[in-house]
Amino acid sequence: MTDVARAAGVSLATASKVLNGRSDVAAGTRDRVLRVINELGYRSTTERPERKRDRTLVTVLDYVESRYAGTVLQGILDAAAAAETELVLRLPPDQAIGAGPETAYSWLAGLQAAGAVGVIELAVAVPDSVLDAAKELEMPMATIDPIDTRDARVVSIGSTNWEGGRSATAHVIGFGHRRIAWIGGPLNSAPSAERFHGYQAALDATGLTPDRALIRHDAFAVEAGYRHGRELLSLQERPTAVVAGNDEIAIGVLSAAKELGVGVPGELSITGFDDTPQTEWTTPSLTSVRQPLAGMGRMAVETVLGMADGIQPAFQHLQLATTLSVRGSTGPVPSA
Repeated sequence: MTDVARAAGVSLATASKVLNGRSDVAAGTRDRVLRVINELGYRSTTERPERKRDRTLVTVLDYVESRYAGTVLQGILDAAAAAETELVLRLPPDQAIGAGPETAYSWLAGLQAAGAVGVIELAVAVPDSVLDAAKELEMPMATIDPIDTRDARVVSIGSTNWEGGRSATAHVIGFGHRRIAWIGGPLNSAPSAERFHGYQAALDATGLTPDRALIRHDAFAVEAGYRHGRELLSLQERPTAVVAGNDEIAIGVLSAAKELGVGVPGELSITGFDDTPQTEWTTPSLTSVRQPLAGMGRMAVETVLGMADGIQPAFQHLQLATTLSVRGSTGPVPSA
């Protein structure tokens, strides 16, 4: 400040008044002092730029190798980067965490002490002890495609799974198919159950009775689709269409059909769910229900950060709209 006062030809007190925005300084003098400040590159030692709080979001998931998880994670990463928030990936807590409230509290408190302002759970089961600890610690938490979407202690983010299952089934019904199989995910998965109920609703709306022999529930995996696909396509009266609970199951069915010499879509129509990028890599390309996976990830980040800032979401259970992407794996029912 002494250098500023000397260069501007004013007293130290006058230079101080200009720096502090005092009004009792002549306009010409103020301009001269400000010009010198700019020329000298002076910065007040009492000036502290406002610094954003360091924030970290923790995303908990079982695995990242699936295209589903990778696409959701891309949305989470993009939103976290835009919000200048660090992102940490964690595996679900082991069984000991779910065994007692003290362990769950310690696990979450440790994340909070390390700077975490919220947790996003991706397609995993969340133990009651963790939900209770999150509430006690006031740790915002959101789940994407959770096992249980109706727990009032946590915000859930998903898609219109029921409508997606219905639209895929109605699509093949529109092609004349009547013997339509279902291969879905685990029975305890709420998204899979909702998709299956949509499948049933589409059959009911057309007056079709689901054949229990054509209904299968298993893991959301290529191997499950391949195994059940071979079994269904080896039946004496095999299905002419398969509605799958996700793209990986549908790709497994495609593989089984190719191995057994069943033409797609000439002899068999197949639909998937998720509309991951791999749907366009198959031969033929896969008709699939598109859920906005990256959008679900972005919404989870925005929701949790908003909750961390004291903004509660308008709804406890958020669903983004699904659409059907029609490609080459579906077509008219084969003639008798």
